[in-house]
Amino acid sequence: MEKNNVKRIHDFDQSIWLDFIDRKIMDTGELQKLIDEDGVRGVTSNPAIFEKAISSSSDYDADIKELSQQDLSNEDLFYKLAVRDIKRAADLFKPVYEEEVKGADGYISLEVSPYLARDTEGTIRQARELWEAVDRENVMIKIPGTAEGLPAIRTCISEGININVTLLFSLDRYETVANAYISGLEDRLEKNQPIDHIASVASFFLSRIDVMVDPVLKENGLNELYGEVAIASAKKAYEIYKRVFSSERFKKLEAKGARPQRLLWASTSSKNPDFSDTKYVEALIGPNTVNTIPMDTLEAFRDHGQASNTLENDLDKATRTLEQLKEAGIDLEDITQRLEEEGIEKFNQPYGKLLDAIAEQKKKALASNNS
Repeated sequence: MEKNNVKRIHDFDQSIWLDFIDRKIMDTGELQKLIDEDGVRGVTSNPAIFEKAISSSSDYDADIKELSQQDLSNEDLFYKLAVRDIKRAADLFKPVYEEEVKGADGYISLEVSPYLARDTEGTIRQARELWEAVDRENVMIKIPGTAEGLPAIRTCISEGININVTLLFSLDRYETVANAYISGLEDRLEKNQPIDHIASVASFFLSRIDVMVDPVLKENGLNELYGEVAIASAKKAYEIYKRVFSSERFKKLEAKGARPQRLLWASTSSKNPDFSDTKYVEALIGPNTVNTIPMDTLEAFRDHGQASNTLENDLDKATRTLEQLKEAGIDLEDITQRLEEEGIEKFNQPYGKLLDAIAEQKKKALASNNS
């Protein structure tokens, strides 16, 4: 039997995680099927995914009704719901986590409140609470890679919490995040605590870069770079990854069992209809990386995706692409900073909607309980 196109990606030592979760996908057995047939090896979630899951179905109504009896804020009630889903998904992926190389994959990610993106102490506090609440070794807590998130990442890693660093657009910020991970491991080792079980990924966002850069390229007559900047940035990020995690500094930690913080490609659905729907998957397949993809992109790749080792192809072209931006006076750092701000807002909006929807359902539940 011919191997599934998505499964072929694993031949090149890249893991495919699903950027989606809801109860239906678990109740129907579809998630288990994705594990078995497509070789999906993890799940990422975010506030927008949960907002859609909770607001667009009745699957959570009974739980909301039950939890409405408790004296919970809307946010606390949401996290009670989310933690139930994350625990269940983590248990589904436990066999993947327990494979021969234990802890290589099988992780489920749950994000701290997007309202905390600029709040270091609040992020640390909530990351600890969520880690304790899910109580699963194959879970990662998502923390945004903002300037305020960096000390939170270091602290949480030092406390043995698996972290998925999200919302990365800039190469400089990515390198700072990789170093925050290493510092967290060093802090932990100084306390004579084990580091061989800690896992982390750095989620580098792709298609949103092109969405913001491409109009600027057109204005500057750089049409030949249209749709190329995100992939060029990702290839340069991988060069940084290889340099940082082959350094003498990291080798000392590796000798104690530390694992590199893998790069994870996020925002990999094509936002531009002119591009192939598998563009951001096909161009970045390579060793020791993860690609988290939404369902539509996974189905497209299953249907017509081409899997080959592409990540280190055309590195000179990637370097030249970023040089051409500089020469044209296009400040990529400024663009990536704007993308970070926009990214925070893109999570804040659905999160606000989600909390409003929970408030509305709580009200209905309380009214029906009192009638």
